[in-house]
Parts: sequence; structure tokens; C-alpha cells
Amino acid sequence: MTFATKKGYLRQNSVDSLTGKNDGTNVGPGSPTVHCHQHRSNEIKVSLILKGGGCENVGAQYSLPIEKLKANRDLDGCRKVILDAVLQAQGKGCGPGILGVCIGGDRATSYEFSKQQFLRTIEDRNPNPELDALEQDILKTANELGIGPMGFGGKTTLLGVKICAANRLPASFFVSISYMCWAYRRQGVILSNDAKIEKWLY
Repeated sequence: MTFATKKGYLRQNSVDSLTGKNDGTNVGPGSPTVHCHQHRSNEIKVSLILKGGGCENVGAQYSLPIEKLKANRDLDGCRKVILDAVLQAQGKGCGPGILGVCIGGDRATSYEFSKQQFLRTIEDRNPNPELDALEQDILKTANELGIGPMGFGGKTTLLGVKICAANRLPASFFVSISYMCWAYRRQGVILSNDAKIEKWLY
């Protein structure tokens, strides 16, 4: 990380939250964020997402039910809060954007799972019929709001919507919405057990 930043491959984009100082390394508490998952396969899948602050700023988390939105603990309630997040963003975050959404989970895992949705391809379809229908409906409806790129008006507010569901506590019903800018900066590879690239994912 430090090498790639100093060579100019990565923008110096990590600062100390108390001092505002940028040491130019992109390394510090919580930076970078790394997730590892154990498995039995001989290959290793490595995925990278580079997410800017503009799109991060317009993410949102809702706790259902929400009376003022008439959003109950059902898929219609989820639809209402997701569209509310799009409306509140108003094209900010380097729009048009892509939404990653998690229905359920706790405060932390819900956001984490919503960001994992950015590892899906734009053209894929959700294997869950209900979530697939919700993804297509939100994409269509959001693009009919007239917000457009950067909030200047138009028919392209979102480029894609990706939704997953995670188990939750009975007392909680979170819906977390992460936003990714149109640049969709990510890369992924599958490595063999001797660290050779077997396949590029994107």
C-alpha cells in the first residue's frame, strides 16, 4: 500500500482524523480495510475496491419502521428508504452512481455487506426473485426522479442497484445503502496456490 501510494498508483487519500494530517502512505488505524474469508480451495480470490469520500458521504442507514416515510418492516418499506436515500443524495457522490444495499444485519455488518455488493458485475441479476425485482424496480424508479448526473437533471441517476439480505436480530431491521460513483474503481483476480494470476474478474 505504502509503495503503491509513493509511486503514484494510489491517491494519498487517508488522513489522521484528529489532526487532519496526511502522511502520504494511506496507512493508519482502519486504513486500509481488509477482509479475509477462509476456504478449502487451492485458489485465492483477491478483490479490491477503491472508494472515494464523495460517494461515501451519501451512504445511509435506516432503522425500520420509519413513520414519516410510511416504511414498515417489509420489502415495500425497504424500497421506500432506498429511494429516499437516492433523493437525499441529489446526484452528489460523483453521480450517476451504483447502489449496494443490505437488508438486515447489525449496524456494522449491514454496511459491510452493502459494500460487498459492489463486487458484483453491473449486468448480473440477483438469484433471489424478490430481490431481483426490487433491484430492477429501484433502478427504473430512481431514473424517473429527474435527478440525473451530479443532480443537474436527466434520466440517468443510477447505473445499477445490487441488494442482498442478511439475518438480523428480531428487535432490529436495518437497511444500509452504500453508494459508488460512476467510475466504479475496482479490480479482482483469482490466484493459483503459487500466486500466479489464473483469471481476471473484471
